[in-house]
Amino acid sequence: MSATPVVTDDPTQQAYVATVDGTTAGIAEYRRAPGSVTFTHTQVEDAYEGTGIGGALVRAALDDARERGETVVPQCSFVAGWIDRHEDYRDLLQAE
Repeated sequence: MSATPVVTDDPTQQAYVATVDGTTAGIAEYRRAPGSVTFTHTQVEDAYEGTGIGGALVRAALDDARERGETVVPQCSFVAGWIDRHEDYRDLLQAE
């Protein structure tokens, strides 16, 4: 399956939502605070596992955080691992 997701921010759900042909394929839940966003959970629906939905979802969410000037706290292991593998996004990490 080669699916190109559309990723949108749904602030009412506090989640970025990836849809494919109008069907929810994955979500990245978050909490926002002034100047930062904490990613708490990422889930890809079983039918879309291994299709790149998770990566596209995280990339879009992090690109949005960058545009907003936010730092990122990756509590979710999927987001943390993705950032670890894509060093061009490490500058978004909130300093400890």
